[in-house]
Amino acid sequence: MQEISTERGNYDVTRFERKERESIVSTIDLAFGLFGGGFNCAQSVVGALADKEEAKLALRLASGFGGGMRCGEVCGAVTGAVMVIGLREGQCVANDLEAKRRTAQLTSEFMETYAKRKGTLLCRDLLGYDVRDIEAREKYAADKREVCEGAIRTAIVILKEMGIE
Repeated sequence: MQEISTERGNYDVTRFERKERESIVSTIDLAFGLFGGGFNCAQSVVGALADKEEAKLALRLASGFGGGMRCGEVCGAVTGAVMVIGLREGQCVANDLEAKRRTAQLTSEFMETYAKRKGTLLCRDLLGYDVRDIEAREKYAADKREVCEGAIRTAIVILKEMGIE
C-alpha cells in the first residue's frame, strides 16, 4: 500500500496515478476545510466536488442532510456523495431513461462499496451514539471530527475510484 500523508491523515493511493493522487488529496483537504469551517458532512462532500456554478445551490441543498438527516440515519457523507452522482450523471429530462438507469446503478454501486468499507451507511452506527441524544453528543464530541472526516474521506475516494469528479 502506498500512502500520501497530509496534516489530516494518510490516504491509500495505490489505485491512482500521480496526478489523480494529487487531485484526491486536494479534494479531501478542501472537504475537510469545509467541515472544519462549519459545514456538515454532506455539504463538505458535495461542496468539495461541485463546480463553482453549482456550489452555492449544492451547499444549500445538502444543509439538511448532516447527522444522518439530523436523526442518525444515512450518513451525510453518503448522501452528499449521492448528490454528486446526481450532479454528474443525473436525469434532468423526463424521458432520459438512460441517465435515470445510470444514476441508479452508480448510486447502488457507491452505497454497496461504502457499506463494505465502513461496515454501515448509518451515521449513528459510525459515530457510536444517537445524534438526537444531547448528552451523548457532548460526551463523544471529541471523537466526532475524526469519525466524520473518515466518512468524508471514504466517500470522496470511492467517488474518485468510480470516475466521478
